[in-house]
Amino acid sequence: MDGTALVFTNGLLHTQHAKTAHGLIRGTERFKILGILDQVSAGKDAGVVLDGKARQIPVFASLAEALEKIEQKIDFCIVGIAVAGGKLPEDFQATLKDAIRAGLSIVNGLHDFLSEMPDFQALAAQHGVQLIDVRKPKPTSELSYWSGRIHKVTTPRVAVLGTDCALGKRTTCRFLTQAACAQGLRAEMIYTGQTGWMQGSKYGFIFDATINDFITGEIESVLVRCFEEAKPDIMFIEGQSALRNPLGPCGSEFIISGQAKGVVLQHKPSRRYFKGTENFPVEIPSVKSEIELIRLLGAETLALALNTEGLTPQQAWQLKMQYREELGIPVILPLEEGVDEALAAIRRFFNI
Repeated sequence: MDGTALVFTNGLLHTQHAKTAHGLIRGTERFKILGILDQVSAGKDAGVVLDGKARQIPVFASLAEALEKIEQKIDFCIVGIAVAGGKLPEDFQATLKDAIRAGLSIVNGLHDFLSEMPDFQALAAQHGVQLIDVRKPKPTSELSYWSGRIHKVTTPRVAVLGTDCALGKRTTCRFLTQAACAQGLRAEMIYTGQTGWMQGSKYGFIFDATINDFITGEIESVLVRCFEEAKPDIMFIEGQSALRNPLGPCGSEFIISGQAKGVVLQHKPSRRYFKGTENFPVEIPSVKSEIELIRLLGAETLALALNTEGLTPQQAWQLKMQYREELGIPVILPLEEGVDEALAAIRRFFNI
């Protein structure tokens, strides 16, 4: 564990924009989360705000309140949001600077790099703290090009893909990894986003901070390294975006270059259009057609995972039954029921 941390969401904790914070509230091995800074949800338990389950993580109205009430030494302040384009909102900067003055290092998963902003650089140097920009691209000298080494990896790989972005792929991937470990398998999650790194996964890379020419090589490299070092029974790969998302198609790389032969597909029935296309609506294709596309790329969809936000419990159950009958594969509700049924299908498919 790197240390203790506050997570700063600035009034967005209850929204989808705080998905980095949501992941950290659900669990992280890298940081001990001492509290959330969010004036809108102040006074509540962060877990209750997220999904109704208390996790003993308090929400404070301000940094000053957190510093006053928390007795432990606080090491980090984490920017807990992920917004389109990865821009740091203007109204975040004052609190982040106050955190630096209080001796906290900043962990930032956005595309605006604090370590390249002169005012943040000077302030961090003055107070002896770090500015950790998780999405800062590696130099090309440290990147790998696809070489074919993936063919020596014999460990089964499952990619957790989605029909859109921001609908729970990382959470389902983490749940599957944890469930496999609980059943006695040596399982590893391959993170591909900043939150996965913050949650403490050992193997992975930041997909959207990697130059396109090297993405397939980085996928291959991390899978080979995980195979050689950890010798896992199974690897679960965190997907990004969606195969047909016009804002950033993604997913085929994990099947073609990473040779993932199994897929768990995440879907949000209440979402009709790709997130971010509301002003020029692009409809999300059917789940059945997505599964057909995945098969054409060379993988089998072993289970469908549903994000039930926007549905009543009855609607969620009806859709689960409807998709199960239509598709002939397990359909799971990860947050409500867990992932055991999907894991059983995965174990049957790979005979592990």
